[in-house]
Amino acid sequence: MRFHFMATVYILYSKSAEKFYVGFTTIPTNERLQRHLNNYYQNKFTSPFKDWELFYEIPCESEKQARLIEAHIKKMKSKQYILNLGAFPEISQKLLEKYNR
Repeated sequence: MRFHFMATVYILYSKSAEKFYVGFTTIPTNERLQRHLNNYYQNKFTSPFKDWELFYEIPCESEKQARLIEAHIKKMKSKQYILNLGAFPEISQKLLEKYNR
């Protein structure tokens, strides 16, 4: 039996930049974080900062769902919205329901 990794929306936070980064991945989140920290993504938004930490993640049922939720969060353009995601898990649940498959 092969293990299929689901897509995940993840939010990173850099204290030195005082910024959040929203992305999605189909590899384990800890591996994706290491890529950001090790400059795997050269000349990208995360590359100048080396103190990214995982702030929040939303496991999704499909890559399509993850892309839609990622776009929704980015469209909000709000640090407060991201902080609310971390504080109120029911927001994530509503996003999962809204963008079901």
